[in-house]
Amino acid sequence: MSLTFSATVTGSVTDGVLVVTIDNPPVNAASADMRQGLFAAIDHAAADSGIAGVVVTGAGKTFVGGADIREFGKPMAEPLLPQLVNHIEACDKPVVAAINGAALGGGLEIALGCHHRIASPAAKLGLPEVKLGIVPGAGGTQRLPRLAGIVAAAEMAATGRMVGADEALALGIVDEVTTDDLVAKAVAAVGALAGDPPRRSGELAVQAADAEAFDKMSAKVLARARGQDAPAEALRLVRSAGERTLAEGLVDERATFIRLRDADQAKALRHVFFAERAAAKVDGLEGVEPRPIRTIGIVGLGLMGSGIAVAALDGGYTVIGAEMTAEAAEKGRERIVAVLDRNVASGRLDADGREKRLARLTTSGRLEDLADADLVIEAVFDDLAVKTELFQRLDAIVRPDAVLATNTSYLDPDVLAAATTRPERVVGLHFFSPANIMRLVEVVNCARTAPDVLATALAVAKKLGKLPVVSGVTEGFIGNSIFSAYRREAEFLLEDGALPQEIDAAMEAYGFAMGPFAVFDLAGLEIAWARRKRQAGTRDPAERYVEIADRLCEAGRFGQKAGRGWYAYPDGKRTVDPEVTALIEAARTKKSIVARRIEAEEIVSRLLGAMAAEGDRLLANKIALRASDIDLVLINGYGFPAHRGGPMFAAGRS
Repeated sequence: MSLTFSATVTGSVTDGVLVVTIDNPPVNAASADMRQGLFAAIDHAAADSGIAGVVVTGAGKTFVGGADIREFGKPMAEPLLPQLVNHIEACDKPVVAAINGAALGGGLEIALGCHHRIASPAAKLGLPEVKLGIVPGAGGTQRLPRLAGIVAAAEMAATGRMVGADEALALGIVDEVTTDDLVAKAVAAVGALAGDPPRRSGELAVQAADAEAFDKMSAKVLARARGQDAPAEALRLVRSAGERTLAEGLVDERATFIRLRDADQAKALRHVFFAERAAAKVDGLEGVEPRPIRTIGIVGLGLMGSGIAVAALDGGYTVIGAEMTAEAAEKGRERIVAVLDRNVASGRLDADGREKRLARLTTSGRLEDLADADLVIEAVFDDLAVKTELFQRLDAIVRPDAVLATNTSYLDPDVLAAATTRPERVVGLHFFSPANIMRLVEVVNCARTAPDVLATALAVAKKLGKLPVVSGVTEGFIGNSIFSAYRREAEFLLEDGALPQEIDAAMEAYGFAMGPFAVFDLAGLEIAWARRKRQAGTRDPAERYVEIADRLCEAGRFGQKAGRGWYAYPDGKRTVDPEVTALIEAARTKKSIVARRIEAEEIVSRLLGAMAAEGDRLLANKIALRASDIDLVLINGYGFPAHRGGPMFAAGRS
């Protein structure tokens, strides 16, 4: 007999057990309808003497994927998730969670409220709320430590890390992992548990934590958090679980959840969450089918090209890597193999995965071997003449329907496209280094890029696990345009009275992992110097220009790799260099600038303002489709702290 408890929750009785199925695609979110239906299903089982207990499972490949994003920022309908979880736990009949896939956030909290948990090998469990600037709000920080221990639970809650079925079993989060019929196994478990008092997670004792292990883990978490409030609160809540009753812990947890939910950091992270979904929507691509891509060619197997190759192999593509000579091609292959080997050593990849990837890789010293590629990405030296000649050669080698993509950072891809006989098949794919790790890809829509070519570039980037953001054509596209404005304002601050270490300290306190001058040293100063020299002949003489970076380069101070740049690096450690301070002071004197004390607040305000102003220009010129796209680029490519929402959000533009 089929039972309907709500539009998203149904049930059937098997061997005297009520099997409840949550079916709320795409992720079985804990919506109001779902919560009402599951609450009603528990009531139905409790009231029916012919039902021995309940199995809760999800339809498809997900148990419960978390909260319903459509309810974000809106009043929540009852039952609230804490009420539902408490109701499940209080049931006098055994409730078994059959965790068929992802049980995340509220999904894991529902499973923790059940009396027994059986997982399939595909199950993933986690509390990712911190990634939205909040903490679990339905008992996650209080029930999880009663099963997994304080250290493991705190690490999961404070980082949002997911665990697989086997690790969840080892931690005690689930009671069984089965490759058999999951629901049948859960029904049998109800039968075995019926008649005994339910094992309620909330009633279990919390084992004392290893203080040293907890402190060590907490220090790592807080160092990575860089000013985010939610991770610290998650640590506090989990640690306190052993010091008070469940009821007291739940009250504190819920109050903390509400306070963080309504705070600026959570608002910023929700903005980022929705911005990622908006970025996938590009006007003019509705109903446009991408071209089929099976084989990707990559020209240039240096650091960037080899990283792109690894990303393509990870995405399941066949890869042909091409260089100008067989020797260079072999060196490129060695770079790719080295990355795969590091991934095996770190546990991100197993030996079988490595071999399967290498079976899909060929490298060659001949461009002609790219003839079978469906997409060719060039990743050679960023020189217009070099790239133009390459595109002309590729245009004559690849099939007429193959896509040509440039990875240029600053050059005009329209010029490259114009050098080919089919400019409509040329698109920009600007990866960030290391390309196999960095998530962002700027997809550059050139003047004559065909809609299906743009759709193809977006589809490939998504299959590589990247976050694609569409940009129009301008020097530096979205990211480097904003970063150049950031760099200019940082140098203006130097002339006006701030020092590199003061500017870096202000931005790191704001949430950046590194301040601008530390980043410049890490990247190397010579590339930007070469670009400034190329632009010198066309620079407006009335435009403010700071020569300090030029003087550093003339002195051979090219950054970390040279042992000195904006800082000195004795033994590799960044230290303030009095020579740089003297050079800055000399530059001020030359311009008759009287230095003044610049406080951290002004430093942050001016740098954010410069980024937002450049963002306004990009929007006005239709280079960026929306302000939130700019935020995504800066967060995912340039280290802007996500919990600040991006420069446009911070400036009130998003």
